[in-house]
Parts: sequence; C-alpha cells; structure tokens
Amino acid sequence: MVEKAYKFRFYPTPEQESLLRRTLGCVRLIYNKALAARTQAWYKLQERVGFAQTSAMLTSWKKQDDLDFLKEVSSVPLQQGLRHLQTAFPSECCANTNFFSGRAKYPNFKKKRNGGSAEFTKSAFKWKDGQVYLAKCPEPLPIRWSRQLPKGCVPTTITVKLDPCGRWSVSLRVNDTRDLTLKPVTKQVGIDLGITRLLTTSDGEKVENPKNLQKLHKKLRLAQKSLSRKTKGSNNYYKARLKVAKIHARIKDSRLDYTHKLTTQLIRENQTVVVEDLAVKNMVKNHKLARAISDANWSELVRQLDYKAKWYGRELIKIDRYFPSSKRCSNCGHVLEKLPLNIREWECPECAAHHDRDLNAAINILRMGTRVGVRRKGTPTKKAAGLAVSVCGATVRPEEITRRAGAMRQKAPNSNARESRAVTQVQRREDVNAQSLYGRNLFFGCFME
Repeated sequence: MVEKAYKFRFYPTPEQESLLRRTLGCVRLIYNKALAARTQAWYKLQERVGFAQTSAMLTSWKKQDDLDFLKEVSSVPLQQGLRHLQTAFPSECCANTNFFSGRAKYPNFKKKRNGGSAEFTKSAFKWKDGQVYLAKCPEPLPIRWSRQLPKGCVPTTITVKLDPCGRWSVSLRVNDTRDLTLKPVTKQVGIDLGITRLLTTSDGEKVENPKNLQKLHKKLRLAQKSLSRKTKGSNNYYKARLKVAKIHARIKDSRLDYTHKLTTQLIRENQTVVVEDLAVKNMVKNHKLARAISDANWSELVRQLDYKAKWYGRELIKIDRYFPSSKRCSNCGHVLEKLPLNIREWECPECAAHHDRDLNAAINILRMGTRVGVRRKGTPTKKAAGLAVSVCGATVRPEEITRRAGAMRQKAPNSNARESRAVTQVQRREDVNAQSLYGRNLFFGCFME
C-alpha cells in the first residue's frame, strides 16, 4: 500500500470562496496566536506549551466576543493547524520534531499575502459520487478532474490551498493498494548533477539545464522594480504584487514539471540509480552559485527519485558526498590533488586517458554505488582492517592513501630527472606507488572478483 496525494485545480463559487477565505484566515489567526503563546511561555517563564494546552486555548478563544467569528468555520482545520504547529516543538510523546531535531528553523508567523491552506480530516468532509463536500459547504467543490483517482480509493484527508497568485487547489490523500512495481531491467546508471548540464549519466547522456529562472529573470526583475515604486497598501500595489507572484508561479510550475518528467524517465529505464548525497543547504551558502544551484532543483530531483524508486520497485543509492568522483581517473584510479571548477576536461598524468569531467564523475559514482549496493545485499566483500565504510558509501579515510600518492606523483619531474635521483628517493617513490596500488584495489576490488 502506497500513500499518495492527488492535486487538482478547482474554481469555487463566490459563496464557497468567501467561506474558504474565512477558513484560511481563521486557521492563520489561531496558528499565530498559538505560536505567540508558546514563544512567550518559553522565553519568559521557561515553560513548554503542548498541543493539549493550545487546544484548550482554542476553546477559550471561541468564547470571547471579539473572536466569535471562529464559530462560523469548521473546527477541524483549526485543530489541524495546531497539530502542524506541534511538529515544530518537542512533547512528552514525540521528541523527534522539526525544530529541535535540527531539520528546520524556528517557525515563523503566517502571512496573509502567502495564501494559506486548511486541512480537513474524514469528520470534516464527505465523499459522495466522486464529489467532495466540505463541512458547512452545501455544494460540492467544482474540481477540474485532470485525472481519475485509483479505482476503489477513498480520500482520507483533504487539503485546500490558496497560492500567492490567487489559484485554488485541492489535494486528496489516498491509500493506493495497487501493485506499482515495474518489470525489472538490467540497466544501471550513475548520475552527476551539475549547473551547465543538469545531469550527466554514466552511459554518456547529457541533459541540459532548462534554467527556468534565467528565462524569466528579466521579466521578473522589471515586475519587482515596478512593485517597489508603488505605494504600499494601494490598489496598484496589490496588482503589481499579484503580477510578481504569477511570474514566480510560472517559474515554479515549469521547474517542477521538468523535474517530474526527468525523474520518471530515469526510474522507468533503470533498475538502479546512483547519485551523490550532496549537502545543497551548505552549497547555496556560496553567493556566486546560490541562484544557479537553487534553479537547478537538485534537492527536489533526488527527493523524487527516492520516493518513485520505492513506488516502482527500483533502487536508489546515495554515495558519500566526499567521494572524489571528479578527481579520480575512471580508467586507472589515479586521484588528482586539485581540479578547479573551470576545468571541464582533463588528462590523467598516470595513464594519459582523456576525461570529460562530468562523464568521468558519473562513471565513478556508478562504480562506487554498485559496490555499496553489493555490500547492502550482504554479499561478502574484501575489506582492509582499520578502514571504516559508512552505510551511504565509502568514507574519506580509504581515499587518503590514494590522494597523497597521487599528489606526490603529480609533482614529480620528468622521467630523465627521476633516473638521476638518489636511491633513497627512488625507494620512497616505490613505497608510495605500493600504497597507491593498495588504494586502487580497494576501489576496483569488487569488480575483479
């Protein structure tokens, strides 16, 4: 059984839109009041406020005369808003939450200009004859059914969302009991993510980066410039803000659509997909590359590969981010000391093999991923004593010997000068070459067995 969410556009009637906007406003108000209460209790009294306390606060707020309008909307979205807030803070029963586990920052207050969402559980909606009836809404939502739900699937949760550019959408969460496993194939692929080229595969395929932001950057810049000249709060200001939001939505939609099509193709054509476990959050700290990295959508691409591989019976392997995939020669295993980003092609000083940087990295990623996959399945492999191997790939330690050896060989003079060296220097070089051969065998050992 797979839990899926199907998202559709819908176009509410004026009465439905009025009710939904009031619901989103009440959800935002309760969320902000609960967040303010929890923040004040912690910083002033050093006390933690849990979901039970905020739920009691909601009951008391409804009894106040100035908040009497809270009774006009369904209580379920208000309670669900408090549950979403709870995921950011620890509790006695669930300490693994977003903020205190380091997955997210301290929660922010919700803003009206960002739209909003409201979640309805089974007690707050009715599914009848393929139509959705929300609580306190007598008419069904006029949903634009772009596709049908799986046969026999009934929504368990419904989320109504309004985006900043004024579009309404509804997300139906269902439990899909179908067997989605695809027919097994023998093809495996390693993927090297990039900026100029979105990705390069180990079989030589190069996928160009669509650069969705760059295509509309000039139009977006002019719209933002026009917005900055408007008087805040005026009608022209809101018109200009809506124009900026629509451009952002267009960029987001085109980027997401391209990523979905690409990841689906990769999963359908390959049994095993190997990628690097990149720390994108740290990489965007480089302000010269932050915009290009964000526009490439690496994190979303890997996330989609992950859940689609689980759906369709494929395997996604993530290797260690510190594995020198670009600097290692895929022909002999030699590792360069340095390889700047502006060098896209290089020649191995050891075997004279000419490499395309991205293709060479993709080949090395596939080899290392295959080795990790064999180890996961329990197949016995040779491992030297004292060298640790992590779950997601080889650590930096096995690469240190090869890296030092490669650096020494790269700095060595020509062959005539080598012959004139002292015996002690020749012996030292032979020791280094022996260590380098030992490091290569660690990498290529599983393919020679």
